[in-house]
Amino acid sequence: MNKKWVIKSEPPNSDVEKLKDELKVNEIIIKLLLQKGIDSREKAEEFFRPKLDDLHDPFSMKDMKNAVELVNKIIQSKKKILLFGDYDVDGTTAVSLMYLSLLPYYSNISYYIPDRYTEGYGVSKKGIDYAIKNEIALIISLDCGIKSVELIQYARENNIEFVVCDHHQPGEEIPNCVVLDPKQKDCKYQFKELSGCGVGFKLLQALYLVNNWNEKELLQHLDLVAISIGADIVSVTGENRILAKFGLKQLNEKPRTAFKELIELSGKKFPLSLTDVVFIIAPRINAAGRLRSGKFAVDLMISTNHTEMVQIAEEINQDNKNRREIDKQITEEALRQIENDPTFQDKKSTVVYNSNWHKGVVGIVASRLIEKHYRPTIVLTKSNGLLSGSARSIDNFNLYQAIDNCSDLLEQFGGHEYAAGLTLKEENLSEFIIRFNKEVEMQIGSQHQFPSQIIDLEINFENIFQPHENRKKIPRLKTLLDYFEPHGPGNMTPVFLTKNLFSKTCKIVKENHLKLECMQPSHDLVMEAIAFKMKDKENLVAKGIPFQIAYSLEVNSFRDQQTLQFNVKDIREH
Repeated sequence: MNKKWVIKSEPPNSDVEKLKDELKVNEIIIKLLLQKGIDSREKAEEFFRPKLDDLHDPFSMKDMKNAVELVNKIIQSKKKILLFGDYDVDGTTAVSLMYLSLLPYYSNISYYIPDRYTEGYGVSKKGIDYAIKNEIALIISLDCGIKSVELIQYARENNIEFVVCDHHQPGEEIPNCVVLDPKQKDCKYQFKELSGCGVGFKLLQALYLVNNWNEKELLQHLDLVAISIGADIVSVTGENRILAKFGLKQLNEKPRTAFKELIELSGKKFPLSLTDVVFIIAPRINAAGRLRSGKFAVDLMISTNHTEMVQIAEEINQDNKNRREIDKQITEEALRQIENDPTFQDKKSTVVYNSNWHKGVVGIVASRLIEKHYRPTIVLTKSNGLLSGSARSIDNFNLYQAIDNCSDLLEQFGGHEYAAGLTLKEENLSEFIIRFNKEVEMQIGSQHQFPSQIIDLEINFENIFQPHENRKKIPRLKTLLDYFEPHGPGNMTPVFLTKNLFSKTCKIVKENHLKLECMQPSHDLVMEAIAFKMKDKENLVAKGIPFQIAYSLEVNSFRDQQTLQFNVKDIREH
């Protein structure tokens, strides 16, 4: 698919020289910092060396004082607490975090993860009935609840108190209970982009402060918060970047047995980056909720029985393998459905439906379809007599707003700008497809959309290694770039542009990827590069004409040797 290259403006030379004098580092690093608004030694220190002391006061979040008082009242009365979490990674890590952090001080707690197929997303009546039957006094919902107005009222009418810990966009009506959600209009909390697990962490942070509990016991579970941040694709800026940084430190230095087992089964080795979390740990945790039950993932993360953990990890890893086969099959069927739709070329959105598709993978399939046809996409199947599915967005398109504008045709929906879930009656499908497509057209216009490739800076080979550096070792530039991690939305891996390149060698590896050696006529350096899923670019780089690439710098480890290589994002003729 063609990409639209968007090259960031370089900062003024005067600003570059000023900060360079202060920091005494590579000019490329200076320019990248200035592009992020980091224009002083103090800001650079805060960026490169984030501290847990820089986390915001949890009591600046609306309703936090009431939440702490309510939880403590239940604890003092020795009544039962139920942790109710969504079945995805964010929800299951949040439940695990809350359970493990409360357990040393209060043992009368249990947890409940709704079934994706019989109960669906969010607080469920079945879950509340379970709480009533088991004499639960307080439900703490995690990564869900902000739109469960009627069900929470049902719980309150049955003498169950409720604390909502959510990070999704609230509806017009807020549940009649204690609500922690930084996205509430009247919440003055300084950082709005916490994960659901992150909101749960802030409640725990407040409880630990008030009750004078040992904060070290809470911080040892920051790996769960980091995994939620990576998996839920929230902004890796501000408070999230601090939590992710220290969570990854915990994950890499003292990994819990559950994650060690999953990593070993994946064939990956520590240390892990946040990107590794997204592509290795998150899919495996998610697979449990997709193919059986999210409770299975919580069992893995909170277990203290080594034999049990090994067994669960193996089963979850197998779930992930099965999930891959299922989503591959459904993606192929969905693509055929699109090809057979004569009206597809006239639409700005993709909506596909098959009653037999597996509900657990429709979100993944939506993302796969966007890779092929770059449009806001909804994939639907049938569940409990209704059409149910997942939606995924593209750049600069507010998916949540578009679905909200069609909400009169829906039974239920929730999510945010980039991803959402929805249910509707089958008789409303045709009208919904028309209305949703009109919403897309209104937001993005009539032009065909292309994914954007953001490029931070243009550099040449002479900028990569300093004259005195050993080219068989990792250059200082890459070492300094590593301090920009963890990467994610709002703090993406720096992407560079280099022009006037020629290939010394090129070949297809593993049927679909392009591996090449790049040269620049003005320099004697030869750089290895890997271009994933770009076998179609082989002729472009092999025919002896100059080309240009957008790429990031990465370390390739092979047989205990580390070398620098380009991870190619796109290739064009010069």
